[in-house]
Amino acid sequence: MNIHEYQAKELLAKFGVPVPAGYAAMSVEEAVEAAKRLPGPLYVVKAQIHAGGRGKGKFKELGPDAKGGVRLAKTLDEVRAHAAEMLGNTLVTVQTGEAGKQVQRLYITDGVDIAKEFYLAVLVDRGTGRIAMVASTEGGMDIETVAHDTPEKIHTLDIDPATGFMPHHGRAVAAALGLTGDLAKQAANVASKLYDAFLGTDASQIEINPLAVTEDGKLMVLDAKVGFDSNAMFRHKDLAELRDLTEEDAMEVEASKYDLAYIKLDGNIGCMVNGAGLAMATMDIIKLNGAFPANFLDVGGGASKEKVTAAFKIILSDPAVKGILVNIFGGIMRCDIIADGIIAAAKEVSLSVPLVVRLEGTNVEEGKRILADSGLAIVPANDLGDAARKIVAEVNKAA
Repeated sequence: MNIHEYQAKELLAKFGVPVPAGYAAMSVEEAVEAAKRLPGPLYVVKAQIHAGGRGKGKFKELGPDAKGGVRLAKTLDEVRAHAAEMLGNTLVTVQTGEAGKQVQRLYITDGVDIAKEFYLAVLVDRGTGRIAMVASTEGGMDIETVAHDTPEKIHTLDIDPATGFMPHHGRAVAAALGLTGDLAKQAANVASKLYDAFLGTDASQIEINPLAVTEDGKLMVLDAKVGFDSNAMFRHKDLAELRDLTEEDAMEVEASKYDLAYIKLDGNIGCMVNGAGLAMATMDIIKLNGAFPANFLDVGGGASKEKVTAAFKIILSDPAVKGILVNIFGGIMRCDIIADGIIAAAKEVSLSVPLVVRLEGTNVEEGKRILADSGLAIVPANDLGDAARKIVAEVNKAA
């Protein structure tokens, strides 16, 4: 689960991380009132969407010469003008894709005189099974570009969970950023607080870009992206309330209501599979046969008829889907339950695209009988390879 920048900064501030003063705004008037609460004379008006590259982004409705989603203002009138242009319009960045995201919230912050910018992130290093800190002197830039062009400027520090964050970790972060004296002490303190925030919120990633040194020698977080481990949200009801469903794909939101693992993709063949490994293999073999999957969907090992029905309806709600491949290996999951769910969903939504079903495992013969007797145009498959070939052929035939 991700949150907005203003929410991230408010959260980090509770752990003692230094952030500029700022206030969220949902309307133009709220933006002006927020600016009045800041000392000025420089304000920053920032569009709030779950995507990076806002400053370099463009608003669809304002033309190619319009300013991006992060703007400076020297007067309240400029704050008002920027807010009026941003709210309700669609911001397109390198991370949103061409569709962009509609701006429904703003963040008005105090302007800061920047002397130097850095990059600092805390994340889970799945290779080592530890928390890692990633530091770079190249703040304010796309970290992917830095990693590609100048990888020597990125430093990674693993932290042993048995010891936690230690003083030497703080010194290592400061050294990676090239800081000495009081700034080195500040960097160590910021790193320590970020580590505390990471553990305390069950975060999956905290990214600070930029972490800035101000002209008066203060280290300050100017932008923050925070994501949480969704599996730990039951421990953080307060954090779960920060979720903004308008920033998420509608089908993924619907899938989460049924505890379905669903991710929308760019292809045209919908997939319903039980088990993440089998789901990935199914997507691979679809591509091997010259087509592309429209989604990743794992219904889990013990799904009910209702859950299977919901999964099927979610797949069919995607207008890009031109065919569906159901691939089930029944261990805990029973094939007859899958068959009942498929039939119920297909009848409810009036199935109009080719459907290929491959069942194997517990109660497989009963499941096949149910499908055969359904009266629906279901194409049976003997194995995964057969299923992939058949659904690709059916989709191509219907094109």
